[in-house]
Amino acid sequence: MTPSARCLLLLAAMTLLNGCSSVNYYSQLASGQLHLLKAREPVEHVIADPQRPAALRKQLRNAQAARTFASKQLLLPDNASYRLYADLKRPYVVWNVFATPEFSLKPITHCFPIAGCVAYRGYYSVGGARGEAALQRQQGRDVFVSGVEAYSTLGWFDDPILNTMLTWGDERLASVIFHELAHQRVYVKDDTEFNESFANFVEQEGTRQWRAFQGLPAPDPRALLQRDQFIGLILQTRQGLETLYAQSLPAERMRQRKAATFEQMRVQYRQMRDQQWAGNTRFDPWINSPMNNAKLLPFGLYDQWVPAFAALFKQSGNDWQTFYAAVETLATLPLPERKAALRQQLADG
Repeated sequence: MTPSARCLLLLAAMTLLNGCSSVNYYSQLASGQLHLLKAREPVEHVIADPQRPAALRKQLRNAQAARTFASKQLLLPDNASYRLYADLKRPYVVWNVFATPEFSLKPITHCFPIAGCVAYRGYYSVGGARGEAALQRQQGRDVFVSGVEAYSTLGWFDDPILNTMLTWGDERLASVIFHELAHQRVYVKDDTEFNESFANFVEQEGTRQWRAFQGLPAPDPRALLQRDQFIGLILQTRQGLETLYAQSLPAERMRQRKAATFEQMRVQYRQMRDQQWAGNTRFDPWINSPMNNAKLLPFGLYDQWVPAFAALFKQSGNDWQTFYAAVETLATLPLPERKAALRQQLADG
């Protein structure tokens, strides 16, 4: 089946499952994906073309080395994904819109025939994302719009390296490839926390092994510690908000306590930055921008079970094949049992 036919089939299925009111949204999904597919070209052709920028060709050569490493050493899928290149002429491939009720950290979910239910809605234009965000705000919800450099079609299509993935240097590009290929290796419908935490672990451990393979020193432990401490602070704040929202308080009082919780997070961050990080300001832009429940969602979704997967990898003897088999077993469990097993991994780890 051609890429165009697949996109039309997806659009038809989505329309039947979601009703005519959703046709415009799913049309932009299908047309956006089709535009991406048409923009693809083999990486080897770009590398061999002397008319292309030398910096691009060098970066793609390095990316292909990482792509080979991903399959041979990390045992990630060996297919045409990330052996193609597409320049979309924009900074992000999609913009995701996250939304929650005003006094809840439970995301407003959206369900799709292939990916299942996820905690965001994606748009191929920033204007579309902003329009959706405005509609969500009109309903009194907390909203956060985030640009995304890459995503996985879970093997339905051969995903390309995108120009949006090239802005952070060779190592970041390699880590994104590891992350997205991990989604092709294991994916569970309707469990974003599991999927993203698993892919995040594969990304982090894969990047560590990639550095070692190249003979590079381990990442600066101070930077890793700062990242972990920052994420820990965000998760701690989420827990505090969950406790707050479980209380029966008048709306205005709840808003005051909510604002105070976010301000306490900022105070704790500045103390940590100034007293433990020697004033490193890497997270200042994020912490100082407007705050709400939806802005915290990616942390709970992408990081919650990473330590559990790290413990499982260690328990698997640091062997990728054994680890993936254990993850696949977890994926077959009903959701409550899967969460209980991950919590046990946290405790054991």
